[in-house]
Amino acid sequence: MISMQELKDHYRFSDDDAELLKAFQPLAIQHLDRFNREFYDYLYGLPETAAILSRSNQPRLREMHNRWFLSLFDGAYDNHYLSHLARIGNAHVKAGLNVHFVNAAMNQIRRFLLDLIDSNYSDREQRRILREATEKMLDMHLDVMSSSYREEEMKKVFLSRKVESFLIKATERFTYGLNLALVLALAGVSISVVFLFGWDIIHIFEGDMEKGILSALGELLILWMMIELMDNEIKNLKGGKFNILVFIGVIIVAMIREILISTLRKDDLTTQAFLAGTLLILGIVYYLVSRAQQEQSQN
Repeated sequence: MISMQELKDHYRFSDDDAELLKAFQPLAIQHLDRFNREFYDYLYGLPETAAILSRSNQPRLREMHNRWFLSLFDGAYDNHYLSHLARIGNAHVKAGLNVHFVNAAMNQIRRFLLDLIDSNYSDREQRRILREATEKMLDMHLDVMSSSYREEEMKKVFLSRKVESFLIKATERFTYGLNLALVLALAGVSISVVFLFGWDIIHIFEGDMEKGILSALGELLILWMMIELMDNEIKNLKGGKFNILVFIGVIIVAMIREILISTLRKDDLTTQAFLAGTLLILGIVYYLVSRAQQEQSQN
């Protein structure tokens, strides 16, 4: 946290400014009742601040405001004074007062004090330096009080970031686990396909040549699909990019296998023409996607 001396240095608030404000204190005491009346008239004129005032201990709150107002002109502004201002800011945060109304109320106080100076000091230079000292003091007060709101917002942001980070990490780990499970499942299916391929080879040697060869070729195509899918998932697990071409290629291979099976079943010409047309469309899509990816990589 910044020290009071650093705060005064940043706002160029000097010891001479402090002395000017201390000399102004008798006049502030003299007009304390007027300040109290005008300040509360202003607060009750705003629905948001009036609602907070109605829930508070008003005599105690008025007393606190009066003490704060007179403390502006104590002349002793140290770290204890800074802590006092920070507590005031925290009280505003806890009361649920929007920082906008803190700024608006401070502007009301600023106008009251500047009008008081202009009405009671005839010397122009004296008015100028006293106005500047008052402006600096109010700006420092507003700075410290506003920082309580910033700290509260940072707490919320920090908490939301922690939750967000936890959810993202948990989701990433869950997704990684699903991808790993998918690779293992593909490996299991691939092993089953190898056994089926061996079974079809046996059928070939048993004399069912045509059926055995077409079926074995179909199993090889399925095995190729499994290899491509596993390779893509492994790359994904290693942080690689999603490749849509792999899935289009898998669909094309599946369609080729379906055509082989359709031929083996001796399906009608319409069915085979439909399968061939679908394969042609998939081939065109594969070519267009492949070309788009190449152009993107070159750029």
